[in-house]
Amino acid sequence: MRTLIILTLLAVLVMAATCYESHESMESHEYLNPFLNRRRANDFIQADMRLRAIAQERIRERSKAPQEHQRELCEDHYPCELYAFRHGYAAAYKHYFGRRRTK
Repeated sequence: MRTLIILTLLAVLVMAATCYESHESMESHEYLNPFLNRRRANDFIQADMRLRAIAQERIRERSKAPQEHQRELCEDHYPCELYAFRHGYAAAYKHYFGRRRTK
């Protein structure tokens, strides 16, 4: 009987030691509300960095190679894309858009 009481007391002590919620785990406010407000979701990214990234993407779009522009134009036109699967994008662009003239 005495060993049963000692084992029960030991089990309670082990459970109390492993299940204790410390103050450090309560410091983060995620414990009470794990979801962020929509407005605060991107607060860690500064606005100037976002604007700089957008500007760099626009510069990359403007400085694409002519072949890349032709390929994108061909991918948007379904018959041209089918033709490109057989003959390549250069031949497909020339077949569908080569006769057009830009002013």
